[in-house]
Amino acid sequence: MMTTAEQTFHKSIDKLKEAHLSKLFGHPCYKINKKAFCCLYKDHMVFKLEGVNHAKAIELKGAQLFDPSGKKRPMKEWVQLPESIAQQWPSLAKTAYEYVKKMSE
Repeated sequence: MMTTAEQTFHKSIDKLKEAHLSKLFGHPCYKINKKAFCCLYKDHMVFKLEGVNHAKAIELKGAQLFDPSGKKRPMKEWVQLPESIAQQWPSLAKTAYEYVKKMSE
């Protein structure tokens, strides 16, 4: 049975028709053109963002840079957001999708 975070993660991607479910560091992720734009990590959703969108996301309550190794080497373009602000996940997923799609064309 899926957790609420897992359900919300998948629902956040519903309208992004070219997104494909895959894995990133062993965690579920979605990709566009073989490039990851979001993933689920410990009931947090993680987004690849740039510029103003990245700056706005990192200011949200509970946001942090994604550091999957835990060795204080965060992935600078990736912002990790807790389930407590899951209402933000769908719009950020779309923004990340559009960013990565544009990069990989």
